[in-house]
Amino acid sequence: MIARDIMTRNVITADADTPVQELAQRLLANGVSGVPVVDRSGKILGVVSEADLLAKRGKLARDIMSAKIFTVREDASVEDIAALMNAEKIKRVLVVGEKELAGIVSRADIVRAIALGDYVPLRTPVYDL
Repeated sequence: MIARDIMTRNVITADADTPVQELAQRLLANGVSGVPVVDRSGKILGVVSEADLLAKRGKLARDIMSAKIFTVREDASVEDIAALMNAEKIKRVLVVGEKELAGIVSRADIVRAIALGDYVPLRTPVYDL
């Protein structure tokens, strides 16, 4: 199983000038825990997560976003994605195509695949202690 099989394709995004209150509303309205921040051309600038909203101060996405992003290709194995999430202690990775954002894989996507009975061979447990 690979990223393309489980990723969320219609990714909710924000631009760098999106107000923090609007970011919070977007997360709640769409039932997601983080959004990529992109520029007008679609280049990924960072990610704003629930943790960023709680821990950082600022008025705009650019002020609170995490600039360190983790990406995988569409053909990355789910096992490798889970290992990356565990090693980096992250909850989502962005899936990139040739030049564009193709999707996002969250821990919930991996759990959903397991719950549906899809075989996901995980070498490393993905959990919070």
